[in-house]
Parts: sequence; C-alpha cells; structure tokens
Amino acid sequence: MEEFIAGWTARHGTGRDGLLPLLHAIQAEAGHIDDALVPAIARALNLSRADVHGVITFYHDFRRTAPGRHVVKLCRAESCQARGGAAMEAAAARRLGVAMGETRADGQVALEPVYCLGLCAIGPNALVDGRPVARIDAAALDRIAAEVAA
Repeated sequence: MEEFIAGWTARHGTGRDGLLPLLHAIQAEAGHIDDALVPAIARALNLSRADVHGVITFYHDFRRTAPGRHVVKLCRAESCQARGGAAMEAAAARRLGVAMGETRADGQVALEPVYCLGLCAIGPNALVDGRPVARIDAAALDRIAAEVAA
C-alpha cells in the first residue's frame, strides 16, 4: 500500500487537502484503512499521525478493519426508527448472526448503521452491498439473509 500512496501523491500532490481523497482511494483499493498505514499517509502529506488518525476515526464511512464479504447497513435515522427500525435492527442481528457494528466471525457479513438513505417515507430501509432495500420487514430480512448466505 505504500507504493499505492506514493503513486497517488505523485498524481494528485501532497497538500493537506488531499487527505480525504487519499483515504477514500486507499479504502476503495484495500477495502479498509489499516492503522499501520497512518504513519505512511502522514509522511506522504506532511501531516501529523494524530491528524490522519483523527480524520479516519471521525468519519463513520472509513473502515479500520476489513469489512465482511457482504455489508448490510440499516438506517438509524429518526424516520426509519419511527417506522419500526429498532425492531428490524434487532431482528436483523438475530437473523444474520451478527451484532450491529460488527462483522460475523466467518467474515461473511457485517451489520453497520447508516444515518438516512433519503427514503424516509418508505422505511425502515437498508443498503445491502450498496443496493438500497426499502420497507424492511421479516420477509425482506429473510431475503437479505439468503442473499448474503449464497
């Protein structure tokens, strides 16, 4: 990944404003941003390790560990919660065998929160491997579980 960082900075520069785009590029390439890369990122952009670590940990979409093979994100925004989102979250955790914010031990599925998908009138909602799924109910959870098990 250090070669990737060097190539990226050669193309895009080493300015402070490159931190977020570089982090996105690393995550797109590797699936996550390993904590061991923080010093290399800091050196490449002439930032402190604390600056880099702070940005990675501030933004919820940056992963510090490899994600599951399938990622199920459940909406936790107010509208989805008002339409039964909390019950669907509990049911999803049971059905998928993983707690919210965790990746199952076999690495097959991660269950993560997301805060508003813009489908508020038809919630509760989810993203399954980046694909929106609206009106989550028990039948939808069964379909999602079958999809990630395949």
